[in-house]
Amino acid sequence: MTDTNSGGAVDAAGGEAPRLLAFDQERIRVLHYTWIAFFMTFYVWFNLAPLSTTILASEDWLTAENLKILAIANVALTIPARIVVGALVDRFGARWVFSGLMVVMAIPAVAFALGTTFMQLFIARMVLGCVGAGFVVGIKMVAQWFPPKYIGRAEGFYAGWGNFGSAFAAMTLPWFAITFLGDWLGLGDDAWRWAMAINGLVMGIYGVMYYFLVKDAPEGKRIHKTKKTEPMMVSSYGDLAQYLVWSIPLVGALGVLAWRISNVQIDGEPMLSDTGLYVIYAILALVYVMHAAKTLQVNIPYLRKGVPEDEKYHWGSVAALNSTYFANFGAELAVVSMLPAFFEVTFRPLTNNQGAPLVTATVAGFVAASFAFVNLVARPLGGYLSDRFTSRKYTMMGYIFGIVVGFTLMGFISKYGTGVDEDGLRNLVPTFGGVGWLAVSVIITVFASIFVQGAEGATFAVIPTVNKRMTGQIAGMAGAYGNVGAVIYLVLFSLVDSRTFFFILATGALISFLITGLMFREPEEAYSETLDVYADDSAPQEAVQ
Repeated sequence: MTDTNSGGAVDAAGGEAPRLLAFDQERIRVLHYTWIAFFMTFYVWFNLAPLSTTILASEDWLTAENLKILAIANVALTIPARIVVGALVDRFGARWVFSGLMVVMAIPAVAFALGTTFMQLFIARMVLGCVGAGFVVGIKMVAQWFPPKYIGRAEGFYAGWGNFGSAFAAMTLPWFAITFLGDWLGLGDDAWRWAMAINGLVMGIYGVMYYFLVKDAPEGKRIHKTKKTEPMMVSSYGDLAQYLVWSIPLVGALGVLAWRISNVQIDGEPMLSDTGLYVIYAILALVYVMHAAKTLQVNIPYLRKGVPEDEKYHWGSVAALNSTYFANFGAELAVVSMLPAFFEVTFRPLTNNQGAPLVTATVAGFVAASFAFVNLVARPLGGYLSDRFTSRKYTMMGYIFGIVVGFTLMGFISKYGTGVDEDGLRNLVPTFGGVGWLAVSVIITVFASIFVQGAEGATFAVIPTVNKRMTGQIAGMAGAYGNVGAVIYLVLFSLVDSRTFFFILATGALISFLITGLMFREPEEAYSETLDVYADDSAPQEAVQ
């Protein structure tokens, strides 16, 4: 870099590879400010699970069934939120949207901490699920500061360290709430409320700070902003049909969530009646019809007029990216949800000399935490390798195939024993006996995790290069598909045993591998050394202020 003081266009436009500790460069400072923002949104988003047992013990009006519903509510609105926020980013810019999201989401975070009835907690948690959309905002911000040649490692670092917020919440919140606030400061049963309220307030304060700490792009660089928030523009009638088809699961997953809630009873009564369920189905169908109508309204005149060559892009690549994030991030959320119980139950026959089980809940939780902890290295590595290898497509396909192998191997960690469990599913026992097999099983789990999270980094190394005008929307749709994957996988998991579930995850990755091979097209200028590919002088733009 020849210009390290001003942090201007020369600094951000290319040159030597970015150095993550070169804080004299503005783009490096922006990268760190942005992953911290993402980290905070995920810390707040995942602050329920670590404190769920504490909340249950301190509030006698709550039940375990209530907590299951709150867990569902926590992810319900993340799917549409990622779509909406992605469009807002393209309309107003990442700085405004990220700051606004953190400030606004601090309100339901504090409201949840103050809730005294289940319905108050449910509504607050449902709204707070929108904070999970913070991820897609930073994708756009980082893309404005790093050229395609380095975008993989920058996006991977941003996503890997930001996503660590969920694991860090699990590692620190119980101590902060129970030991520090509860025991040391004497807050007792209200300690969890103070912990969650502080989470929300800190995020809101940082949201204000973020607006003043960053700019949307380097000094003098003009950035494109859409005139209004609307559906994605496509390049052909075939792409239009694909867009409409791939939009169906985004509302369909919410229907699956509604169906799941309708099967849960509170005090002997279904939380959602049949009438309420059908009303939700009707609303979701209406939402899709309205989306389809709007999509046709804006795209058909655009296509009839003729799409300029410099505005064309391959929508099949967007579809492939949707499938990859379904198969990797969706699988990650699902596996983290079931892995502790899988290890604890499967290795129950493994005992010490006193007959006590070796794999306790604590040990099983540690193994599950390692799956998320790998994010710190694996996801940035996926982005880095995407930059370094000659084809982003084949790098991504290599990672996806690794997911197939990893989950297939995890399916062989256990074998079927005798009898069935309380849910009527066949019991599982270790495939081989002894502590040695437990160690091998942990290695297999980490192996699978490396490919799952590396694939996430490789996916978002590609997204900013597909279409410079709609990076936010493409990131939003792919991100939403990660949540769709989590919903579908978890519903399937409720119907099958853990061993079969791993094979289902491997099959999902294999389908994504085939879709990517058939539909993904390497973006032009995918390894450009300048930011010029993100500028478009023919479209309305706004200079960075």
